[in-house]
Amino acid sequence: MADPESSPRGSTGADGARLDGPALDRLRPLAFTVAYRMLGSVTEAEDVVQEALTRLSQAEGVRNPDAFVTTVTTRIAIDVLRSARVRRESYVGEWLPEPLVGPVQSSLPVAMAALPADAAAHAELSDDLSTAFLVLLETLSPAERAAFLLHDVLGFPHGEAAEVIGTSEVAARQLASRARRRISRGRETARGAAGPAREGSAPVASASEAPAPQRTALNRARRARADELVTRFLAACEEGAVDSFLEVLAEDVVLTGDSGGNVPQGMSIARPVAGRVPVARLLAGFMRRGGPFRFERALVGGEPGLLIMADETMGGGLIGTWAFEVCDGKLAAVRGVINPEKLRHLGPLADLDRIQAWLRGPGRRRRAR
Repeated sequence: MADPESSPRGSTGADGARLDGPALDRLRPLAFTVAYRMLGSVTEAEDVVQEALTRLSQAEGVRNPDAFVTTVTTRIAIDVLRSARVRRESYVGEWLPEPLVGPVQSSLPVAMAALPADAAAHAELSDDLSTAFLVLLETLSPAERAAFLLHDVLGFPHGEAAEVIGTSEVAARQLASRARRRISRGRETARGAAGPAREGSAPVASASEAPAPQRTALNRARRARADELVTRFLAACEEGAVDSFLEVLAEDVVLTGDSGGNVPQGMSIARPVAGRVPVARLLAGFMRRGGPFRFERALVGGEPGLLIMADETMGGGLIGTWAFEVCDGKLAAVRGVINPEKLRHLGPLADLDRIQAWLRGPGRRRRAR
């Protein structure tokens, strides 16, 4: 198998000297996008990136730093993912990716905002960082996930993907093909029936199929439609009426919550809720219940979403995130992360025990009157 630095992909190192400082900083966003797609965890991805960059800084004669860091990051992430799979089997409740959050005026998540143009050529930062897409990737084995991401998302030929994974070109091609079929089946199951992909569904085709300007235009148009739908969803939250939610939800909508068993009792749903009417009733009941919180718009996984923030009377801080999947002009999925362990990278967190005490105490009754 070829050494990672011998691959022709990416920019070339000039003199074979060890890399440090600005050179490593330039490669960090690229390494993060690879690790995060593989793992769906910001914390684990950052650890993988640090290890990959450390190995790069200690290596001599690296002629192709981009290829080196992509290869090493992928190999480390495969090992981490195999271990993570064991932990996720015993995870309490539904598992969702740790959210990447950015300001609504940006087209990139915060962690990706400084990605240089040459790294962007290797890592398209839109649909393939969305919560919906990462959820689908969870159905794949570590090797399938790597083969699919390297070929279909990052544009590596199967031969070079095989070198990264440590297998043959034929095997890498089969792994990517099997992954593609599994993702397609997952999308069909989520739709409730087989058929052509709906608007806003996660991508499964090669990132190189459409020219970059066309991809950018399509992403912006889709995001604008999603943003308008989030505006309508917020209006429904203000009204708190079942009918208002029914207007924005798809017939087969699914509401999923990820608490990891780490929140006070009664502050999360135990299992996904499916169907337009049940989800609308649940959301309306949540809004009528009230509470010392507010919503803030943000990009969650690169798509329009919401942050649930505690009021300053409760000390402020982040309660959770909502990521939306839009299909055919309706909300087809609402995915909420409230597990504090998955939100720490986003800043100060709310005191959930204090909020629960408020909801159960006289403060709630005063607001209700």
